[in-house]
Amino acid sequence: MCSADSTDRLADEITELASHIHAATCRWLGLVAEFDRRGGWFEWGCRSCAQWVSWRCGIRPVAAREHVRVARRLEELPSIRAAFADGQLSYSQVRALTRVEKVEKEEELLSLARHATAAQLERLVRAYRGVVARARVAERGGPERFVTWSHDDDGSLLLRARLPAEEGAVLVAALEAGVDGLVAAHDASAEAPRSASAEAPARDEAASAEAPVREHASAEALPREDEDASAEAPCIAELRADALVLMADTLLAEEPAARGGERHQVLVHVEPAALRDGAVDGRCELADGAPLAAETARRISCDAAIVPLFERAGRPVSVGRKTRSVPPALRRALASRDRGCRFPGCTNHRTLDAHHIEHWATGGATSLDNLVQLCRHHHRLVHEGGYSVTKQGARLVFRRPDGRTLPTIPRKPRVRGATLQQFNRRHGHSIEPDACVSQWDGQRMDLALNVDALLAFAPPEAPGI
Repeated sequence: MCSADSTDRLADEITELASHIHAATCRWLGLVAEFDRRGGWFEWGCRSCAQWVSWRCGIRPVAAREHVRVARRLEELPSIRAAFADGQLSYSQVRALTRVEKVEKEEELLSLARHATAAQLERLVRAYRGVVARARVAERGGPERFVTWSHDDDGSLLLRARLPAEEGAVLVAALEAGVDGLVAAHDASAEAPRSASAEAPARDEAASAEAPVREHASAEALPREDEDASAEAPCIAELRADALVLMADTLLAEEPAARGGERHQVLVHVEPAALRDGAVDGRCELADGAPLAAETARRISCDAAIVPLFERAGRPVSVGRKTRSVPPALRRALASRDRGCRFPGCTNHRTLDAHHIEHWATGGATSLDNLVQLCRHHHRLVHEGGYSVTKQGARLVFRRPDGRTLPTIPRKPRVRGATLQQFNRRHGHSIEPDACVSQWDGQRMDLALNVDALLAFAPPEAPGI
């Protein structure tokens, strides 16, 4: 039986090591922020720094996105970062503090954090954000209705809309129905049913309330509350974009045809020479005459409906039969084999294209051996971003634009050298055994009083400023 002294020493060691872990986490987040600032993740074909962190560091996507968000905000909060680096604050406390916007009195906010537990701080910040959100809605006045759009420099469509609450609810319900339909279609395409307990883990307690949906989620697990569709939340944001396009396709498909043909299809006119060797004088344009890069046409034609059009002296004389570049049966076999995007580090299972490793326009066969599933993002990188994919026997080899091979499975470095305590001392952190222990005195937290204090430390920004 352990003596009281040995138990106390064990408790002290646990607490001290927790402080060292907090300090090392702060150092790690600083490195992540620097890596993100340099754009190092882009060189590996990743969509974001969070995707790279998830892939290379073995962290779930939702947690990786939250780590990158915290790393970015810590750059703006030097006092909180210093306390974190000294092991005085835990990651959970820092994560909550970084969700407070426009901090004007950081020292007061830090003092408040030291006198609250992580759970109390989460509750306090959640209440603060609710007050700020309601104040902003009240100050905007009556509802306006509009939908505007414009085009970005690369041709992408930018949408902006505002609807009254009841009309917005209809739109959100339609988007959610589209998302559920896409998820259901994906689940139905899987060969073997998966166990609900194995495939749908409980919500990660380490993820913040504002964190986006996880990479793999059942229809029931998708969030129903409004979320920030930021660049660090590609999964739910892109899934909703797919649902929006699905809504448009459905409307156009069910609308009585005003003229012949399939109005909802996007037409690309391209001559064989442009597909085969990228001839600059070959015709390659959209239906409205807008020019299109030959490599973009090659990407689109990898997985599209092909209609041969025969012309004489610039005038069409006959139209051939429409065929799919990848037949449905072959597509099902490809989906069964690849089960998602095959680009290293990508876990996308939706919005997938069938990519010809050797393009059919240059003689590549439309066969299972010459096809690979890629998500839209990585399909663009392979065609227009300088990345490449080849086959060496049965193995796929992906290369960056500089020729370096992308590892299919990242190498896990072995941990060597100094202990965590020595590592922290080397970086100038002298950590006391009880550094991370909260100074909370056990009294019940006055939520309203503390929210008022937070509003004084970080007053909400007035609309229009």
